[in-house]
Amino acid sequence: MCTAVAYKGKTCFFGRNLDLEYFYDEAVTITPRNYELKFRKRDNIKRHFAIIGMAYVVDNYPLYYDGMNEKGLAMAGLSFPGYAKYKDIKNEKNESINNLKENITPFELIPYILGTCKNVDEAEQHIENLNIVDINFSEKLPLTPMHWIISDDKKSITVESVQNGINIYENPIGVLTNNPTFDYQIFNLNNYMKLSKSAPENRFSDELNLKVYSRGMGAMGLPGDLSSVSRFVRAAFVKSNLVIGDSKEEDISQFFHILSSVEQQKGCVEIEKGKYEYTIYSSCMDLERGIYYYKTYDNSQIIGVDMNKEDLSGVDIKDYKILKKSQIYWQN
Repeated sequence: MCTAVAYKGKTCFFGRNLDLEYFYDEAVTITPRNYELKFRKRDNIKRHFAIIGMAYVVDNYPLYYDGMNEKGLAMAGLSFPGYAKYKDIKNEKNESINNLKENITPFELIPYILGTCKNVDEAEQHIENLNIVDINFSEKLPLTPMHWIISDDKKSITVESVQNGINIYENPIGVLTNNPTFDYQIFNLNNYMKLSKSAPENRFSDELNLKVYSRGMGAMGLPGDLSSVSRFVRAAFVKSNLVIGDSKEEDISQFFHILSSVEQQKGCVEIEKGKYEYTIYSSCMDLERGIYYYKTYDNSQIIGVDMNKEDLSGVDIKDYKILKKSQIYWQN
């Protein structure tokens, strides 16, 4: 399970918590413009926008969990079990644009969108012409049920491939977690409209002299559990009430605090006896400067990788293995 957030401070940021019970060999991965993007059911793309993000690289293919391109478009895939439905391969006529729908696998979707689209509007147009197909990457790496959030400096959308087809939702809060579908998650916020950053007033009874006895009581009722519905509400509330800092560094700090409000601690979510889901890493992407920041469960130091310090016109992907171990700065 995971949480993703789009946040606008002095500039725009996008990132996520990856919550799992195991590590792959994840790395911050830069895919330059001339690395050939290969697809199972459509023509390969030899030149495209450069991409940076977290990926598991298998046979020189970047399986992106999240990322952004050089134009400031960002995207993340989140677990969506029980709801995600991938389709059979089709050559289905799309009368609105007089073209054939393109068959794209879920693991190809992030590099396809980030490689070809400059903004959310272009991404939405591409997705409307897609058929997300049920093809595993390999026998050892079957598909994960996913849905996606896509953001730029102006707006966000959520994309869900379900039984009745692909649904694209405007995402005005810029938050995505997991189950159930996004339309329920956004409607559920109506149940929490009474929450406030301000102290509450006594509306219980005119006959009782009820008083505020603690700071923070305006948020009483804010969910504190780790379910996807509760994380959605909590991330939306925290993000909506954060104070924008005076610098990008403050904004980066605030962004990680949003993610910290919904992180999962090892031991609190048991998957099976002795196996626990926890926040493997948290990421923050500066969509203006092309910098990918992250920290891991055992390493709370913020680490940055700048895509613009690499050769973005190259042909070979470059990856930086994530630093998992604690790094302590000694002051004396």
